[in-house]
Amino acid sequence: MGKAAPDIVLDGLLDVVASATKQVACSAEPTTYTEANATYALADIVIDSGDFSKANGDTNGRKVTVAAQTGVLIDTSGTATHVALVRTADSTLIYVTTCTSQALTANGSNTVNFPAWDIEVADPT
Repeated sequence: MGKAAPDIVLDGLLDVVASATKQVACSAEPTTYTEANATYALADIVIDSGDFSKANGDTNGRKVTVAAQTGVLIDTSGTATHVALVRTADSTLIYVTTCTSQALTANGSNTVNFPAWDIEVADPT
């Protein structure tokens, strides 16, 4: 028996990701909203639905790409190891991924850039 999931099903998951309202560079892997938004937060930027674009996946399925963000003010010094997406309206941790480890220094004017990145959902097999 074959398995299938129409794009609308996969896009439902990606729509939740695209409901995030903040992207945060974190010093450790957050497992809660509070850890992502405060405990491990080093730099953050407000994002909205215009910062996400859905498309076919690179090999199959679907993906959502998070737009690049430049010149994001560093709030707290530390080493960024993860990036989190959160939704502030209801204090929800949406997604966490690793990033290239980077030392960030807060001095009131230092900034960091978030490159574009994507989240892919494969077709069922």
